[in-house]
Amino acid sequence: SGHVQLLPPQNVTLLSKDFAMIVTWAPGEGSPPDVSYTVRYESQDLLDKWMKVPHCKNISRTFCNLTCALSNFYVKVRARVKAVWGRSQSPWVKSQFKDYYSEVELAPPTLNLNVTENFIHVKASFPLPTCVENLIWKYDLNLWEAGSEDKKKYEGYFRKDTVTIDTSALRGNYCFSARAVFESVPLKHSEFSQPVCVPLNHKG
Repeated sequence: SGHVQLLPPQNVTLLSKDFAMIVTWAPGEGSPPDVSYTVRYESQDLLDKWMKVPHCKNISRTFCNLTCALSNFYVKVRARVKAVWGRSQSPWVKSQFKDYYSEVELAPPTLNLNVTENFIHVKASFPLPTCVENLIWKYDLNLWEAGSEDKKKYEGYFRKDTVTIDTSALRGNYCFSARAVFESVPLKHSEFSQPVCVPLNHKG
């Protein structure tokens, strides 16, 4: 009949990385090179109703970004994956349950500095999926003189806020670094971004 015993995907894992909820897996043993995969998910408030994920139907890659397919960021979800090859299909394999709100992993923001004569205007941009832009993201900013351990902290700014710092009294090289903050329980934050340093008030 041309049907092959297609082994199911392995290590189906729901993970959260850089603001995104992603399901990953490995090909089943002895999978043909042109095998494809289909992903669905269910949420804990609607068990046994497996939702289709249109952008992850018959895909060749071994991951699927579920973030913007989720209908609720506050409810635990899990995914399932099956392999498809010609007319053969493997059994479905399920991941564990996770919810975006409490388990999201944050990436550090990117800093944009606008230096004027007596002020620095700092903006933080986040690599967010569009569907989660409305959640309340914040950031903390650190400022210090290069070589010093003494950091001035600016905490709890909303993502789209600009922090304006009066630099008229500062002389020398100053560095900035920021981290993303999410007020779930417990409070979450990313690593601090790589420092960006600028020379201030060097009188030539």
